[in-house]
Amino acid sequence: MRTIIKNTRILLEDSVLYDHQVVLNGNLIERIISNEETVKDIDEVIDGENLYLSPGFIDIHNHGNSGFDTMDASLEGLESIAKYHLSNGVTSFLAATMTNPKEKIIKAAKNVAEYIKVQTNNQSRLLGIYLEGPYFNTIKKGAQPGDDIKDPDIEELKEFIDASNNTIKVVSLAPELNGAKEMIKYLRKNSIKVAIGHSNSEFTSANEAINLGATISTHLYNGMRAFTHREPGIIGACLTNSLLRTEIIADGIHLHKTAIDIAKLCKGTDNVILISDAMRAAGLPDGKYELGGQAVISEGGSARLLNGALAGSTLNLNLAVKNMVNLFDTSLVDAVKMASINPAKAIGYEGVIGSICAGKYADLLLFDEVVNIKHIIKDGKLLK
Repeated sequence: MRTIIKNTRILLEDSVLYDHQVVLNGNLIERIISNEETVKDIDEVIDGENLYLSPGFIDIHNHGNSGFDTMDASLEGLESIAKYHLSNGVTSFLAATMTNPKEKIIKAAKNVAEYIKVQTNNQSRLLGIYLEGPYFNTIKKGAQPGDDIKDPDIEELKEFIDASNNTIKVVSLAPELNGAKEMIKYLRKNSIKVAIGHSNSEFTSANEAINLGATISTHLYNGMRAFTHREPGIIGACLTNSLLRTEIIADGIHLHKTAIDIAKLCKGTDNVILISDAMRAAGLPDGKYELGGQAVISEGGSARLLNGALAGSTLNLNLAVKNMVNLFDTSLVDAVKMASINPAKAIGYEGVIGSICAGKYADLLLFDEVVNIKHIIKDGKLLK
């Protein structure tokens, strides 16, 4: 089936394209053409109503939403999570685990692997797993349960990878731990991306980890040793090493505007990735919830443990893009880039998703000037 989308403002990676149309062929983007060109054998015409046409968003770091969590190890839960994502413009995502007993992580990994086999096209595409923990520093554990935090163990990691049917795409760890450097080398050899976070690392150790192959920082600033002028620490390494892209949580709670400004200035807009880091309370009313076996209070958009520590977020990526534009002085083109092609590049999927380009999946959004989503196209099908 061939579809043409007309009368839109097309958001490319670095610009807005006017007076053009997008041709879809089945579940793929066929090409972009000028308004003057005519195309034969078109089965469906979608009038974009002069809305922005955007690539679908990609959330590489989130734990759950709508009352469910990856660690529930439930097919029903992942389906609900995927449906909520799609309703907020997220057309692809990674499911984040967290520090828990080994058996629970294995169970969650097996569940993700099974879900990937049976998932359908009318919800967000689950690409794999973001293994957040258990290889962290207890000093900067944040909402990660401390009892199960440990030093990197490659043999245990192999069990996680096997349980996931090789669907682990990112492993986050603290680079200063014993065995961290060896694990980074192992992960790089096996084409799994390495993120660094929940860390008390000094600058030198963090920089060494990046130079060895770490390419992502886990929610920059949060769960990290503080920056000082004599010891810039892991934050200094993340901000200044050009080999690394950095995640940020743009909910207006996790980060001050100036911290986001610094990240944009140091990394450039090509290397900042919007994530939600959402937990099960996302999309639900304020109240008492749970994360990793710990009680969480969700109130006013903030999710916190009983001790006051932030416990993920209740953010979604559509709101993150809005916030970047409305609260953090970012152009619409750059904000969308941070939620689409940047995360795609971070996990090695830029060849198939993340931008409006011939040969990529036809995962597209139509939204207005304030990023209110009006229509969602997934795998070439208009779903909303």
